[in-house]
Amino acid sequence: MDHITLALPQEPADGIAGWAADLVDTMGGPGAGLAIALENLFPPLPSEVILPLTGFAAGQGVISLFAALFWTTLGSVLGAAVLYWIGALVGRERMYAIWSALPLVRTSDLERTEAWFAKHGTKAVLLGRMVPIFRSLISVPAGLERMPLPTFLTLTALGSLIWNTVLVMCGYWLGDQWETVGDYVGVVSKGVLVLVVVALAFGIAVRLRSRGTAQHRRTS
Repeated sequence: MDHITLALPQEPADGIAGWAADLVDTMGGPGAGLAIALENLFPPLPSEVILPLTGFAAGQGVISLFAALFWTTLGSVLGAAVLYWIGALVGRERMYAIWSALPLVRTSDLERTEAWFAKHGTKAVLLGRMVPIFRSLISVPAGLERMPLPTFLTLTALGSLIWNTVLVMCGYWLGDQWETVGDYVGVVSKGVLVLVVVALAFGIAVRLRSRGTAQHRRTS
């Protein structure tokens, strides 16, 4: 991979990693926070690249480890808060219309996220911060359902801190091998996503079967 020599040694020059590295070089901790805030607003931006890179920057002394964790968690909360208020102000019908027009995302992702939220409530916000795709989208149904804002922000901050700490520390410990984090997280993320979809489909099937049984009993 091509490298350039800036404040951060051995940093990537191209792609999302290069863009994130430039933000950290230019703005320090707030740059890492901005990158993660944008990752929340636009899920195709991968946190599994941005966060380990931020940890690598902390390991090289470009920013402190505390700053890396503080600013990335603050960025996560701010990005999630924006999605929360979008959900609250726009409403369900218009939200689905807007979402369907966005590139690289699917309406089915939002539908599954909303169904998961309806079933699990506050647990969905906390755990959703550690599940791919859902970690950003879970803020939308929270806004649609008008979850109390202090509760939403607290759960989002806690879940984000856990997720961010794991990935930042991996980049911090691995040094110039930080890129391997994205490979492993990508595999794990896909596995988690498959499990969530299967569990949701199973729950829907059980509900439909229960309704069918109840209707059969009433008609017999």
